[in-house]
Amino acid sequence: MPLYEHVMIARQDLSNTQAEGLIEHFSTVLADNGGKIVDSEYWGVKTMAYKINKNRKGHYAFLRSDAPASAVQEMERLMRLHDDVMRVLTIKVDEHAEGPSVQMQKRDERGERRERR
Repeated sequence: MPLYEHVMIARQDLSNTQAEGLIEHFSTVLADNGGKIVDSEYWGVKTMAYKINKNRKGHYAFLRSDAPASAVQEMERLMRLHDDVMRVLTIKVDEHAEGPSVQMQKRDERGERRERR
């Protein structure tokens, strides 16, 4: 099955448990349609670069999935219809990276940055 990575932004006025509940809800939607969640990360409340629906902040979540395209389309459709979800991004990848995502790594564990000129 194809591998996907999803990033979801939920409204800022949700509690942490409600935001994590959204992750579990969409994970079950994917599982019901023949897919599975390989890994999920809750990144917390982050400030966005611009306002979306009059919100400056949002709950960010990251999902790695192994699912057929029809299951991903159904999950995205339900995410876009859900009132608490503001944005969704899905990317098809060749393979999942090992370990935590860059957002979850500590600064000193990340690779060295290029030198600025």
